This record gives sequence, structure tokens and C-alpha cells, in this order.
Amino acid sequence: MTDRSAETGTVPAETAIVPAETGVADPTADEIALEDAHVAHNYHPLPIVITEAEGAWVTDVTGRRYLDCLAAYSAVNFGHRHPTVVQAAKEQLDKVTLVSRAFHSDQLGTFAAELCALAGKDMMLPMNTGAEAVESGLKVARKWGHDVRGIENPTIIVAAGNFHGRTISIISFSDDPDARAGFGPYTPGFRTVPYGDVAAVEAACDASTVAVLVEPIQGEGGVVIPPADYLPGLRELCDRRRMLLICDEIQSGLGRTGRTFASEHVGVEPDLYLLGKALGGGVVPVSAVVGDADVLGVLHPGQHGSTFGGNPLAAAVGLSVVRMLADGSWQRRATELGAVLGNRLRALVGHGVTDVRCVGLWAGVDIDPTLGTGREVSERLMARGILVKDTHGSTIRLAPPLVVTADELHWAVDQLAEVLADLGRPPVHH
Repeated sequence: MTDRSAETGTVPAETAIVPAETGVADPTADEIALEDAHVAHNYHPLPIVITEAEGAWVTDVTGRRYLDCLAAYSAVNFGHRHPTVVQAAKEQLDKVTLVSRAFHSDQLGTFAAELCALAGKDMMLPMNTGAEAVESGLKVARKWGHDVRGIENPTIIVAAGNFHGRTISIISFSDDPDARAGFGPYTPGFRTVPYGDVAAVEAACDASTVAVLVEPIQGEGGVVIPPADYLPGLRELCDRRRMLLICDEIQSGLGRTGRTFASEHVGVEPDLYLLGKALGGGVVPVSAVVGDADVLGVLHPGQHGSTFGGNPLAAAVGLSVVRMLADGSWQRRATELGAVLGNRLRALVGHGVTDVRCVGLWAGVDIDPTLGTGREVSERLMARGILVKDTHGSTIRLAPPLVVTADELHWAVDQLAEVLADLGRPPVHH
């Protein structure tokens, strides 16, 4: 992409739309039809079929390139196929990929030690997906409640508007009807209170409460940033009542917001970090629960496990990610580029945008619902070579890989401004 294209908002040549020739096979339609026929319809993806990717850009089956401003919901924080991560994976593929936890491997200990050092904790529990990390954190909290506090039926407080995954237990405390409805009976033991309200959390506490589970920033909710005193208030409350503070940093953590963990912005250290997505470098699923020995130490052999959790390939990839984060350069990059993105987006308020929430390279943009839905804006941006995803009706999320450039961010926001301007123009009648 050239500087000129960023300045003018014109589509770079490599993303130009090529009109389909009449009678020529449409590989996009063919691939989508094949997927629709044989894959459960639990997603509503944009109509693009990606075949290659590098850095902040992806290429579809027709050869057209797009700027990826979603980064697989922050799983691709360091860009597609980052050479450091890919090299770590390739080297490990030539050695050993899986031994299960029935044996030790030469990769897990180093990965665990360096991840714990990055988080300032003693121990980690290796898992695979984000939902597994959340489930594991919930199990640890309940076990801690049983063993340390002697509570027979522990309860955990969660926040309204949360998104922690899609397992039965997790959707049991979701208030999103799409995620929850029709999947009962639900797992008991959770109490939901408004997000950002410490007093509501305290009012919901009783002698059975062992933990508070919270996203420092609610990602799926539209990058919802709580009041600055929220996490510090929860930390004080948990300390006073001898409860665990569990921060789900699966989307917000590992550099996305300009800090290694989003909770650092307000100086809070939770008892348990739940990590995933970016920890796998966009190459393999890697997740972890990270905490101190007085909490994670409640687990004993046979009480929890995962065949693939902590496998040598995942550990090698995760270690490469941890080492990239160690010097703080990625976090600084997210901060600096986040200022560019935030300033440009906030200038659109009143011009088709009603609100912007931005921290680091992570933004939720509320589109004026009189202009169109988030889905419609996402589709129009796709036509201009920009990939974003909608959430909750009229909101779009932007989370470009941290390798994105300032010029590319300017160009992306230029395209959004053009889409909003087009939506605001009265229709032309011929």
C-alpha cells in the first residue's frame, strides 16, 4: 500500500474489485456452497473465502487482497504467519508434537516459567482454547472454595454483557439469548450483576461467594471499557472478603490494549489470569490459567486435565509469543498506533458514528442505526478491501494485527468515512 492511497482514501491497486466475467466459474460461491452444505451453520461469516495471509493482509480465492482489521478476534495479534512464531512451529514439527501429560516434554517447563515471569505469577495450567481456560478457572475457583474456605456449594459472581465462551457452564451465565436460549438445563452457582458496578457485586456476595469473574474490557460486547475505579474496587472487595479475582484476558490480553494485560491500565493484578487467543500466535490454539501456587496448588493428579494441553508444539509456539512480548515493544506499538486509530475514529462521531470506545489497537464503533446495521457497514467495507466484524446490531469492532502501519489505519478509516457518507446520501431515483 502506498502513502498516497492512505492520504486520499483510494483503494490500493491490490484490493481493486475485478468484475466477474459472465459464464466464468465463481470460486467464492462454490467454496461457500460447499461449506454451507457440510458445516453446521453456527456462524454467519462475511462472503469472503481466504486462501493466503501475511502480516495484516489476507488474500481471497480470486486473488483480491484485504486489510484484516479483525485479527481473528485478537488471536492474530502479531500478524498472520509471523516469521518468529512460524519458525518456532516448524522447528518443533520436526521434533515432537504431542506426548500427552502422561510424560514430560522439554518444551512445557520453559514455556510455563517464562509465561509466569511475564505475568508475575508462580504457576500456570496449560489448556487449548479460551473456553477451556475459562472452564478451568471456574473449576479452580470452586476447588479453592471447597479446600481453602470450606464452602460446600461455592458461588461465583459474573458481569452482565459478558462473553467467556460457549460451553454449557459458560452460556449458563450469559445474558445473550443467541448464546443461551435452547441449551438448558443450565449450570447453577453463578450470579450476574451489572458490568462496571462494584456496589452491585458486593450486594450479590454472601458466605458462599468464592470469586468474581470479569473481562477487564468486554470485547464481544463491543469493546466496553468500565469506569477506571471498577477493577481496583473489585480487587479491594475480593481482598476484604477473601475471594478470588479472575480476569478473563483472552481477548484483551497479550498486547492488544497497549499493555501485556488490560488490567495493568488500572494497576490491578488478579488472582487468576485467563489467557488464550494471541498466546498461540495465530498458529495453534494455546490457552492457560496463570496464578500463584496458593490457588493453582489446589489441583492434584487426576482432578483436571487435557490430552493436548501443554503439548510440545503449543508450548514452543507459546514460548515464542511470550519472548516477543518480554521487551514491551509490541505493547508500545499498540499504544502508539492506537492513538492514531482512536483519534481518526473519534473524528467520525456526529458523521455517521454515535460513539467510539478505543484502547490500544482495539475499538468499538457504534454506527448511527438510522444509516444501517453493523453487518451492512461490514459488508460495504469488505467491498472496499477492509475486513471488520459487527456485534450487537449497530456496532463494529476493529482489532487489526499489531503489525499494521499508521498509513494502513488512515486508509481503513478513510474507507469507513466513505461508507458512512454513502449510507447518508439520499437514494438516487432514475
